[in-house]
Amino acid sequence: MKKQKLNCGEIAPWSGEYNVVDSNGEIVGTVNVSKGDRMPPTQSSGDHFEYVE
Repeated sequence: MKKQKLNCGEIAPWSGEYNVVDSNGEIVGTVNVSKGDRMPPTQSSGDHFEYVE
C-alpha cells in the first residue's frame, strides 16, 4: 500500500492508526481514526498524517 499523506479535516480512507508527521519527516505522535471520519487538527500547519500498515 502506498503511503498517503492526509491533512487535518480530510476524510480517513481506512480505519486504524495514523502517524502524525511534522514538516521534517519526524513522527511526533499517533491517532486512531475510523474510516469516513475527518482527520483531527495538528499542532503545526506543516504536519500531516500517514496510515500505519
